[in-house]
Formats: sequence, structure tokens, C-alpha cells
Amino acid sequence: MRVSECDLVVFGASGFTGRLVAEYVAARYGNQLKWGMAGRDVGKLASVRDEIGAPKDVLLIPADSSDEDSLQALVRSTRAVISTVGPFQLYGSKLVAACSRTGTDYLDLSGETVWMRNMIDAHQDDARSSGARIVFSCGFDSVPFELGVYVLQSAARDAWGAPAESVKGCVRRMKGTFSGGTAASSKATMAAAKEDPNVLAQLKDPFLLTPGFVGPAQPHGMKVEMDEDLGAWVAPFVMSTINTRNVHRSNALMGHPYGTDFVYKEMIVAGRGSEGQAEAARIVEENKTLSGANSLKPGEGPSKTEREAGCYDILFLGHNKDHGRISVVVRGDRDPGYGSTSKMIAECALCLLQDSPDVPPCIWTPGAAMREKLVTRLSRNAGVTFEVERIDHAR
Repeated sequence: MRVSECDLVVFGASGFTGRLVAEYVAARYGNQLKWGMAGRDVGKLASVRDEIGAPKDVLLIPADSSDEDSLQALVRSTRAVISTVGPFQLYGSKLVAACSRTGTDYLDLSGETVWMRNMIDAHQDDARSSGARIVFSCGFDSVPFELGVYVLQSAARDAWGAPAESVKGCVRRMKGTFSGGTAASSKATMAAAKEDPNVLAQLKDPFLLTPGFVGPAQPHGMKVEMDEDLGAWVAPFVMSTINTRNVHRSNALMGHPYGTDFVYKEMIVAGRGSEGQAEAARIVEENKTLSGANSLKPGEGPSKTEREAGCYDILFLGHNKDHGRISVVVRGDRDPGYGSTSKMIAECALCLLQDSPDVPPCIWTPGAAMREKLVTRLSRNAGVTFEVERIDHAR
């Protein structure tokens, strides 16, 4: 077994989101964990360490996403790496390769599905051979959605002895911005799609992240409509093309406990009546530019007061024609793009290291890898709660 200098390193700790992750680790786990901070400028890392009140013995590691030697030194120094350095399709591939070959666990915030598929194809075998657990999408995309479906399906099997055949995730409230990194990743993906028509085709594939498996036709989810279950107008949720792919990958990685004919869609709830319809139309226009993050660049973000004032509320509705309907609510106590995301990825890493040593090497989704252990940890520590609201039995 390889001996490492520390348990966990936050790569990109001098950036805005990386700093939030490091600050959370320092505040909650600083004296219980051997950990470090990595980035291009050790001087900046030292400043961040002092500003967030981290212990002086926190390891500071020089590493550049384009320098393979520095990345190799980084991954050999630790058991796990959290990467906040995106867009990952521009700055993440070499680090994933290094972790996969070295047996170092890796976690990131990626919602870049085409890049994720490329990494699965390129490094799944390496990860399994070396012992690495590679875990993408450990932030708002897609942990609350992936685990929301998982909790709902677990409750359905307990109540009915069968899963819900279809689930829809309904974002009822979301206060806070998407991150500047999310906007940058979206722009990088669109640029790649313009260069290569195959990228656009991949982006449209709901089973992009389930190599070797294609399920049934999925709802388009990209139009304004009146939802009969909610009695309200709904609009496309801008992150659904990420979350739906991760939910289907989770189902596949776990051996299809939701069924091989499982259907999943997401939307954002706009409201009732003519006002709701108008709001849904406005959301569609906003989605075109990710305008909530448009003024933010990578490395920038909202103030602590703004982050703490943020929140989200997501309703999951599951249906089984023979058994009935079930609803689960997932709530977060911080803004989704920064405050909640920084806590979630830190807890994912600690859950993988401390609670889930038996998770086998693979390229994972967080929920498929850690399941109930991650639900428990997020509820206890990260302000993300999961509640089975109602179970109706068919008559």
C-alpha cells in the first residue's frame, strides 16, 4: 500500500470555490485530518491558508494542470484529490489520468458530460487496475438530484416492493447564482460542439454516460408546459442535461435497481396562471445565456452573506402504475453554486475516505458509490436534507 503525506488535497485552493472548500475542511476537519492545498502559486496558497485559519502544517503543493510532472507529484502525495479547477475539459484531463494510473481517489465538480464520457472511455480500466475511485459531479450538479432519486426509489421499494417506473425532479425554489465556473464550462462545451458535430449529438444522448446500455425514450424536458401533477407551469431546468445523465449512470452502476425501462426528467416550477406562464418563458430566455452567472468569471463569486442567504428546494415525484405515487423533498441551506456545493464536495471526499473504504475502484457517480452513507453525512453535516414527504398506494 502506497504511503501518502496526507489524506486529502484541495487542488485549486486559491480560486474562489477551491478556497471555500479549503475553508470548510479547515473549520470542520482541520485537526482530524492530514490535508493539503495545491495550486500554481505556493505564495497564494500560503495566504489563503492563513486567511481561512488553517493549521500551519497544512501541506502546500505546487501543481499546474498542464504540467504532468507536478501533477504526478501531487497525486503521489495524497490518498485523494478534490479538484475545483475547471472547465475540466480544458484543465482536468491530465489530473484524471494521473489519479487513475496512480491509484489516487479523485473528486470534482464537473458537469461536462462529453468530457466525462471521454474520461470513462480512456481511464476506466486504469482506475480499476490501480485502485483509484474517480468521482465526477460532486456539487449541485448532480448530488441533490442523484440522491433525491435514490432516496425516492429506496422508499418505493420499501413501500411497494418495486421501484417507481418514472420520476421527475421539480425545482420549486432556488435562491442564488450558478457559479462562474459553470458558465465557463458551458461556454467551453458549446465551443467544442461548434468545432465537432459529434459533440452536439453526444450532448443530446440521455444515455451518454452509460456505455453499452441504451434505455427507453426519455422526455425531452426542453419546453414550457403545464404540469398536471403540480397544477403549475414548468420550464426547462438548465442543468437537466447534466443531472439526467448522471441519474441514468447511477442506475446502471448499481445494476439497474430502478429498472432498465426507467424514465427520468427535470424541470423548474415557474408558477400558476398567466404569471406562471410568463415566468416560464422568461426562464427559457435566461437559460440561453446562464445569465445568473453571466457577470461572474471563474475565481469570482458572491459574498458570505449572499451565500448564506441562498437555498434550494427540489420535489421529486415518482409513479408506478400498479402501486401509486411517492414524493421526496431535497432542501439545501446555502446558495447552490457556491455555499452548498463547497460543503457537498468536501463531504463526498470524506465519505469516500472515511466511511466507504470498501467502494471498489471505478469511475463513479457520488450516489452510486456511497449511497445511504452519503445521504446520512450530507444531512448531518452539510445542510442538505432528504425527506420522504408522501406515499400513496394505488386502489
